[in-house]
Amino acid sequence: MTLKNMKLKLSTIRNLIIILIFGVLSGGIGYRLGYQGVTAGIKEFRPDFKIENRVPQNPPAADFTLFWEVWNRVSTQYVDKTKIDPQKMVWGAISGMVAGIGDPYTVFLPPKENKESKESLNGSFEGIGAQLGVKEKRIVVVAPISGAPAELAGLKAGDWITKVDGQETFNWSLPETVSKIRGPKGTKVTLTIIRGDSNKPLEFEIVRDTITIKSVEWKTVDATGSASSTGNVIYLRLSRFGDDTNKDWDNAVDEIKKIEKGKGLVLDLRNNPGGYLQSAVYIASEFLKAGQLVVKQDNNNGTSEEYKVTRVGKLLDIPVVILINEGSASASEILAGAIHDYKRAKLVGEKSFGKGSVQEAQDLPNGAGLHVTISKWLLPLGDWINGKGLTPDVKIELDEAQPDKDLQLIEGIKLLNI
Repeated sequence: MTLKNMKLKLSTIRNLIIILIFGVLSGGIGYRLGYQGVTAGIKEFRPDFKIENRVPQNPPAADFTLFWEVWNRVSTQYVDKTKIDPQKMVWGAISGMVAGIGDPYTVFLPPKENKESKESLNGSFEGIGAQLGVKEKRIVVVAPISGAPAELAGLKAGDWITKVDGQETFNWSLPETVSKIRGPKGTKVTLTIIRGDSNKPLEFEIVRDTITIKSVEWKTVDATGSASSTGNVIYLRLSRFGDDTNKDWDNAVDEIKKIEKGKGLVLDLRNNPGGYLQSAVYIASEFLKAGQLVVKQDNNNGTSEEYKVTRVGKLLDIPVVILINEGSASASEILAGAIHDYKRAKLVGEKSFGKGSVQEAQDLPNGAGLHVTISKWLLPLGDWINGKGLTPDVKIELDEAQPDKDLQLIEGIKLLNI
């Protein structure tokens, strides 16, 4: 036998052993391979419950020996057997596997967390009403929802949540954090936060409530930003990109069209944490010309997609200013960035959050889910703002000493020069 043939034979044997091991791990004592029945067993590492699954078509070269060693030791040695829940252990293992990628937005969601994630986009859930993000393995408040318990208690965009009910949050995933903070209406949760450059922790005890999010609101305002039926500026607030946003947007625009003549528009995207990419493209099309690029998406397989304006917008001529802050993230950054790239509007406020990736929400069996980052998005001029955000043309911060005076809105109205 030649050396080449010997290496080939050894390689074949090694691959067969790997396949057999994966068969044992995923199928208990065996699995069906093609039309031939293959049975194998590793007594020391066989789990104590039945596993119903199939081996991947191309199993990776990973050694699961240590996994089953730990599984068996925990199952047999842990003091409180009532805490041993095989299904939860499997979910935890999957969560850890996905977390090993190191992307805070690629996460596995057990059934409860997957249900909560969907409720957020549906616009109604029970909790404190705060959109959260992850930066440097820490949990940050992207945006408190207007009028919700989190805002009323004093939480602000940019607050770092260091503890939930006394538990350290460092290295927590978003679904894990949301699951800990949400709860039935009327119950309480205590958050420990760090604000700004201060190292002094602050504690907030917040009573949970039913959170209903209205994605689109508008009114006419005067030069001070106060509501006025005779005001010559239209204030249009977009709080999220959810299931009903496009419909709510269309209804608002139809009403605005009746009174837009001679007026300017302030589009408020502050504390808008994002949502559906398609909704951002749809709303950007209200202000941009047919055929203009809204966002380019670079996919995981090396291909690219371009999302362009495909409809005739109704607000093509009205003067526009956009308000942003550090709570403006993801889809809201796409919308603001695209309109700004075409010099259709100026940005006023503070630097945005800086999330430049796209996640696909996938449903899994038994109610579980997977959010996986499938691509990154680029603005029309080619900028990838991930981690750096959008920089406003006019930077202005709110004055905490004047909580009733919206300096950013007032500045936006000035820029319209209406």
